[in-house]
Amino acid sequence: MYEFPLTGAQRSFLRSQGQTLEPVLKIGRSGLTPAFFNELQRLLRSQELVKLRFLGADRDEREKLGEQIADEGRCVLVGAIGNTALFYRQNPDPKERRVALP
Repeated sequence: MYEFPLTGAQRSFLRSQGQTLEPVLKIGRSGLTPAFFNELQRLLRSQELVKLRFLGADRDEREKLGEQIADEGRCVLVGAIGNTALFYRQNPDPKERRVALP
């Protein structure tokens, strides 16, 4: 499991940043495919903060999918509300970071 310690204030900050984002990934009937994870990795490298939308999944399934995405995608599940979830992974290169954590 990917571990990146975030304080409560940092999680709140990231959730506030995520409110203005549009979901850039959608998970539908095909589920979590290798193509999905490739695109997730590309987005996390370039944007650090990624919002996605679950299509046609119930609450329990969304929770399991969120944990699986965070684990396999090596990112942190910042928050999930309804059919959307927000994931974060800090860019290892300080010059290319887009999100400045408080």
